[in-house]
Amino acid sequence: MNGFIKKSIGTLTLGEKLKKLRSERRISLSEVSKHTRIQIKYLEYLEADQYHKLPVDVYVRGFLKNYADFLAVDANVLIRLYEKEREIKRNMEKREENDRRHQVPAPFKTHSFALTPKIIVISVITVVTFSGFFYLYKELGSFASAPRLVISSPDKDTSVSGNSTIVEGVTDKDAKLYINGQLILVNDDGKFRENITLQSGNNFINIKSVNKFGKEAVESLTVQSSYQKEEDKVTEEQSANQSAQSQGVEIEIRVDPGPVRLSVEADGNLVFSGTMLTGSTQSFKADEKISISSTKDNETFVRLNGKDESVLGESGGPVRGVTFSPDKTN
Repeated sequence: MNGFIKKSIGTLTLGEKLKKLRSERRISLSEVSKHTRIQIKYLEYLEADQYHKLPVDVYVRGFLKNYADFLAVDANVLIRLYEKEREIKRNMEKREENDRRHQVPAPFKTHSFALTPKIIVISVITVVTFSGFFYLYKELGSFASAPRLVISSPDKDTSVSGNSTIVEGVTDKDAKLYINGQLILVNDDGKFRENITLQSGNNFINIKSVNKFGKEAVESLTVQSSYQKEEDKVTEEQSANQSAQSQGVEIEIRVDPGPVRLSVEADGNLVFSGTMLTGSTQSFKADEKISISSTKDNETFVRLNGKDESVLGESGGPVRGVTFSPDKTN
């Protein structure tokens, strides 16, 4: 029948996903607009999936990158979802246009069968009844079972020589995924991949998937890191000489208590996007500037060019694009 659109149960569109991520962080559209410099009307169009009201694709990709950086999620996942949905909408519009062009009025024919109001009502009731039973069957099946959660990497008990590891796997596409309490983005296939920064020694990683009925699936990993940070031991005179001769900017980031999701850009290039566990550290270098986005500014500590450590912010919430250069911060 005309006027009905089929939609897969549990599938989130780009707009629904953006609105869900923003609501979970309790951030208003005006706050997003203020930090990303995206007009509120464009943010509303994105969350409503009204792509035909948006500007050309290159600007939309820029909107999504800024939005993702502010929410501290992977921009590539959002951009791929936008391109996929945009292509589907364009194909549907082309097909409808072709149907209108080639539509030929059917010759009038008389049939012995008469479509009466009674038959229409009975047919509608039958379709609605079967649809209701099918929906209830699927929902009850989901309610009774825990979500799928399969970890493909790393192994449950493993050792690494560096200070990071990649946690990846698959869960139900409509489930919420947490790593050590930190919300992680899941793509349309239910797959996830997160870069985890470790501290030296044993690191305990808890991965939890929660479906819309509150059912949970949990996996726990132990990753031992043999990474040892080498402390610079220089005299005050050497430190002064190094500061005078140094070029560029060097940042050391530490998380406490964590976990905290971070993205770091060096000279405009994304060099890190992932989750840092409690007590873990990361160091980054750049010629001109380093920009940091964090989901918890008061749990993110920064040491600039070997100077005293300072907290990134005091709000206790997300912060985006805090920039450090050799002689100043913004």
